[in-house]
Amino acid sequence: MSRTITLVTGASRGIGKAIAKRFAKQGHFVIGTATTAEGAHSIDEYLHDAGGIGRVLDVTSQEQIDKLFEEIESVYGSVQVLVNNAGISQDGLLIRMKDEDWDKVVDTNLTAIYRVSKRAMRGMMKARKGRIINITSVVAEMGNAGQANYAATKAGVEGFSRTLAREIGSRQVTVNCVAPGLIETDMTDELDERLLNSMLDAVPVGRLGQPEDVAAAVSYLASDEASYVTGAVIPVNGGMYM
Repeated sequence: MSRTITLVTGASRGIGKAIAKRFAKQGHFVIGTATTAEGAHSIDEYLHDAGGIGRVLDVTSQEQIDKLFEEIESVYGSVQVLVNNAGISQDGLLIRMKDEDWDKVVDTNLTAIYRVSKRAMRGMMKARKGRIINITSVVAEMGNAGQANYAATKAGVEGFSRTLAREIGSRQVTVNCVAPGLIETDMTDELDERLLNSMLDAVPVGRLGQPEDVAAAVSYLASDEASYVTGAVIPVNGGMYM
């Protein structure tokens, strides 16, 4: 029985790592990407026993995207599950935001989703089966001061996903989003304790989420049981926004 070929961008740590590990545990052949050789090597290490691999990928480079897909398709076969997780933030109030901070976040968090999804959907449409799952954020719905660029990209990805879901649903390819809230990652570890506690006051369940909570939602959307779910945004935010 052939293994499902799954590509997870931004898989060296945090949410992406949890997603890649869950798919590998379920028997998928996982290709995880990172922006550096060091990150790709770390992915190689944690996926080694499961047979997965790590690869370097700058999601803002069409050349690198094409090169990676050519390698995957020639060696392993077409990507059947794509998880667009790679993303960055360059926070700051809009009045002081630099053009390059806006452009870099838009290129990485939004335009890259277009590039990678467009390349992956070819094989999915031909096979008449596929899953595209995009990681967005609670701030796409509720906004957040100091994150106009980040929130705009995540909201844009949700609109993009709904539209693409309508375009390729007839080919049995689903497109969905998972929108995490406050998740315990390197980013939250660096927050001031008082600031973190004030943020947690807005979370009814009263705790940070875990990367594995997000991975569970992604796993569901990639499963056969979710074949009738498309154009959806699944919130994983502990009730922070309803």
